[in-house]
Amino acid sequence: MSGEPKPTLLISNEVTDISKQCTSNYIFSYDKMLSLQGNTAPYLLYAYVRIQGISRKGDIDFSQLETDCPIVLQEETELALAKHLLSFDEVLSFIEEDLMPNRLCQYLFELSQKFNQFYDRCPVLQAEEPQRTSRLVLSNLTARTLKQGLALLGIAVLERM
Repeated sequence: MSGEPKPTLLISNEVTDISKQCTSNYIFSYDKMLSLQGNTAPYLLYAYVRIQGISRKGDIDFSQLETDCPIVLQEETELALAKHLLSFDEVLSFIEEDLMPNRLCQYLFELSQKFNQFYDRCPVLQAEEPQRTSRLVLSNLTARTLKQGLALLGIAVLERM
């Protein structure tokens, strides 16, 4: 029936709204939702934007990187980031079973934290080869995972903030 409104799923632009279990009490706060700290959409978007900044600064086209190059994980933060990236499929499987999007929010928050630690401790553009390419691939995979996870939550990524 064309005259009837179609049901829609409303998902807030802020992860804070869905980072909590749907069975817990929720108190709305603009300050918390727009914070660049904590489990919020701006924090997650900042990690994505930071990776895009690496691309711009180094004049790197991530789509041109060889995806079959060896990944060199010498630093603890590189290893932690890589391990976390590998658990994305598992998290999606859990969400499919229990229908709790807060699990995805938590995963993306932890991914952003691990990327920021990696970025702070491991030079990407200044690294020597083959570590430079390895870190670029790891950064790109992080960006792609963040973008996909945020898209599943109904949040579009930004190239700059």
